[in-house]
Amino acid sequence: MNILVYAIYRFCDILTFLLLVRAVMSWIVNPYNRSRYGTLHRINQMVVQITEPLVAPCRRLLSRFNTGMFDFSIIVTMFAIMIIRNLLVAILT
Repeated sequence: MNILVYAIYRFCDILTFLLLVRAVMSWIVNPYNRSRYGTLHRINQMVVQITEPLVAPCRRLLSRFNTGMFDFSIIVTMFAIMIIRNLLVAILT
């Protein structure tokens, strides 16, 4: 396996993992109550800052559709990462 292909796979795996962490942390950490979960709140802020540039365009795209109270932008971002990864690997091999 080419080292560039391996690096692409690992980078996409890390991004997907951070998106999963963001989804789980959104259920646990209340963004308005900083004192109760001090360390978790800081970790959540860091993960959101890293992943927000990826999630924001998907959220804008999905805002045109009425999805109610559900935010599917993280799932769409994960699918987009997988598709882009597979396209890059197909081009490079």
